[in-house]
Amino acid sequence: MNQMVARAALRRLIGGRSCSRYLSTSTVAVVRPFEETKAVLWRGHGWGVIGGAEWRRAMSTAAERTSTTTTAPAVEEKDRKEETVAEREKKKEGGEVMVSSYWGISRPKVTREDGTEWPWNCFMPWETYRTDVSIDLGKHHVPKTFLDKVAFRTVKILRIPTDIFFQRRYGCRAMMLETVAAVPGMVGGMLLHLRSLRKFEHSGGWIKALIEEAENERMHLMTMVELVKPKWYERLLVLAVQGVFFNAFFVLYVLSPKVAHRVVGYLEEEAIHSYTEYLKDIGEGKIENVPAPAIAIDYWRLPKDATLKDVITVIRADEAHHRDVNHFASDIHFQGKELRDSPAPVGYH
Repeated sequence: MNQMVARAALRRLIGGRSCSRYLSTSTVAVVRPFEETKAVLWRGHGWGVIGGAEWRRAMSTAAERTSTTTTAPAVEEKDRKEETVAEREKKKEGGEVMVSSYWGISRPKVTREDGTEWPWNCFMPWETYRTDVSIDLGKHHVPKTFLDKVAFRTVKILRIPTDIFFQRRYGCRAMMLETVAAVPGMVGGMLLHLRSLRKFEHSGGWIKALIEEAENERMHLMTMVELVKPKWYERLLVLAVQGVFFNAFFVLYVLSPKVAHRVVGYLEEEAIHSYTEYLKDIGEGKIENVPAPAIAIDYWRLPKDATLKDVITVIRADEAHHRDVNHFASDIHFQGKELRDSPAPVGYH
């Protein structure tokens, strides 16, 4: 609007007309009639052209003031809205401002059964469970075929360096084993997922079952880290072992899923043995029976006064369930069938 007024005024000046009228109601307080401005400047400076320049400067100043007056309320209104959004995102208890997402993603309010706030982001209350500790721990798949014997001997050979390195330091041993035990489920689930996409077929629930197993093993690790703080050389060992084992198991699963699942079944049998020895040392007082970590109490729905012994007991039961799942998967393959032909044991704890 101000630019249009300025152009109209210039056209009048060029045409020789008088600008004695006020040009706009928005510039009344700022703009003088041209003749009056020119007369004042003529007397002050003795140069008539300056009057027109001063008039143009006055118009420019008026436009800037008008623009500032128009935009200022909009900016203030925007700031007020942003402050209101930030206040809405404040926590009721701590008063800390949470991250506001443009995409509208926010965590719903989750509470425990007693009404207290749920403290974990890595898992939710509906993902927790009570382990069936009555499962038979003594089951063993007797190797009969050549491939079974290869899988069994491979696991026994892998145990030798573990026994030498950790000996009876079962806390560190368990932590190391869980970094390896969480790999097979993820690899198997990933490859079944890709196969399902390539062949346009369902997996029979096995993708979910294997990913669930990997997540459960990872939660074992998160619990053990609360109990045993790994040293720097143990962290380096984890990197090396995980890198080698992931790639080796990936190749094995591509070549022979039945052997891969059989190997995992035997690894779980060894894990049961290791955790049994761990419990024996706790019972004999060689390892202190400390209180259970909070994450373990919530994940396995343990009592508030649960101890390390309770935690190792439920972890050992989990390993027994993983043993059954993997031996079962291997048996399906040995019968010449696909995993999708048999319902997956989803939620088998």
